[in-house]
Amino acid sequence: MKNDRLTVCTKYILDMMFYGGCLVTVSVPLLFKFYGKYNTRFAIFYAELCILFILSGIFAVLLIGELRKMFKSVLADDCFIRENVTSLRKMGTYSFIIALITMCRITLYLTPAVLVVILVFVIAGLFSKVLALVFDKAVTYKMENDLTI
Repeated sequence: MKNDRLTVCTKYILDMMFYGGCLVTVSVPLLFKFYGKYNTRFAIFYAELCILFILSGIFAVLLIGELRKMFKSVLADDCFIRENVTSLRKMGTYSFIIALITMCRITLYLTPAVLVVILVFVIAGLFSKVLALVFDKAVTYKMENDLTI
């Protein structure tokens, strides 16, 4: 695959999301301490929200890490490999875990955005799991075809 602008931009965006996600996840306690001055819910439920957001951040960073792994195989022009099937399965699991963690937030701090986040991550989890099945079949067909030739 040639390194065109879209490919290069995508790689940099994934890298920025990964390292930015790490930084934000580590910074949650400080950010919430500051934000608690403006939003009383964050002051009242400081510890609980910190734990939930840090856990969500960890799984989000893991999810982006799997995307970065998959993108390396795209750059190498070798997409249909077992490692990508494993990455897609992990991404689905991470998405479901983020949705569950976010459901716990409903008891502390309910906003329409929380419901949207849950829905988005459930759909992302389902999409990743189904795509893993499709990739698994494609890898099997590719391996059989490689053996035939």
